[in-house]
Amino acid sequence: MTEAFSSIDHLHMPHALRLAERGLYTTQPNPRVGCVIAHGERVVGAGFHARAGQPHAEVFALREAGEAARGATAYVTLEPCAHFGRTPPCADALVAAGVARVVIAAEDPFPQVAGNGIAKLRAAGIVVETGLLREPARELNIGFFSRIESGRPWVRVKLAMSLDGRTALANGESKWITGEAARADVQRWRARSSAILTGSGTVLADNPRLTVRPLEDGDSSLLPGPAGEEGEAFPPAKPLRAILDRQLRTPATSHVLDSDAPTLLMHAANASVPAHLRAVDRVALPEPSGHLDLHAALAELARRQINELHVEAGPTLCGALLSAGLADELLLYIAPVLLGDMARPLLALPPLACMADRWRLRTLDRRMVGEDIRLRLRPEL
Repeated sequence: MTEAFSSIDHLHMPHALRLAERGLYTTQPNPRVGCVIAHGERVVGAGFHARAGQPHAEVFALREAGEAARGATAYVTLEPCAHFGRTPPCADALVAAGVARVVIAAEDPFPQVAGNGIAKLRAAGIVVETGLLREPARELNIGFFSRIESGRPWVRVKLAMSLDGRTALANGESKWITGEAARADVQRWRARSSAILTGSGTVLADNPRLTVRPLEDGDSSLLPGPAGEEGEAFPPAKPLRAILDRQLRTPATSHVLDSDAPTLLMHAANASVPAHLRAVDRVALPEPSGHLDLHAALAELARRQINELHVEAGPTLCGALLSAGLADELLLYIAPVLLGDMARPLLALPPLACMADRWRLRTLDRRMVGEDIRLRLRPEL
């Protein structure tokens, strides 16, 4: 239910969302949450969740507010938890602090919360109102909502192409189509993701590291993360490197086998396991039609609490994800260069019978990143 909210409410909830954004790179697998506690326009406490296992946003805000929390309004970007996990229930903490009202942006779909936090607050006589800036709050945690509600991560496919829609020369050379600014921008998208997915073809052709690299321009947006409970700095989490490798062809010399980040190999059940891969985390997937089951791959990643999945792969895997309806978002960088009609295409997609069948995409955002254009696109349902 969406309530009628005051101008003061519209003042504090954006503040709570900005706080939540401070956990963008560090909260995996937890959602990013911010909390503001106020009397009218006066803020008496504010906090955000920084890392799994550390106190939640409400706890930090209540600590700052102290006795001033009594009779105040708490603005929270996600429904307060009502269960004991790594930390005690935040709903209990709000009740104990004596807040009079709680305004919640988005309800939490996690089964152990899912309305129970709201019910616990209301049972204690606290006024609870929901829905203020619900969509921005869900967008901030789009991977968390996808994992809980759909049983799979939010899949963001990163692509880079020339003006004529090509991604590499005919011989496979692709470094670099885009400029330094675009490549630095990609690091931010990697950093906010829980895992980075590619295929064995990309591993064999490019030997990528698939890690989050420090920015050369001194940008500190990734370094370090927010301060924890004891004031220590949290670096960005290291996304899991997920490799679709049907016959386990990943060579021993591959960078994805180093210790810089965890790696998961997803393969066919009948694949022979070479000696150098026996100690690597692996999982067998079904093979309908002779190809690894992408739905099963995403379900496995969701089981491992992967929220946002960042895909950097070739046209076959990226095209397969889009064709299967599993690509939720495209992150497309367009460079002001031409590669010619013999160069490799952006996506491998099935042929269309007529223009009415064309793939329709909705533009979320367009901007210049250095000399390149970056588009964020979502398939229209």
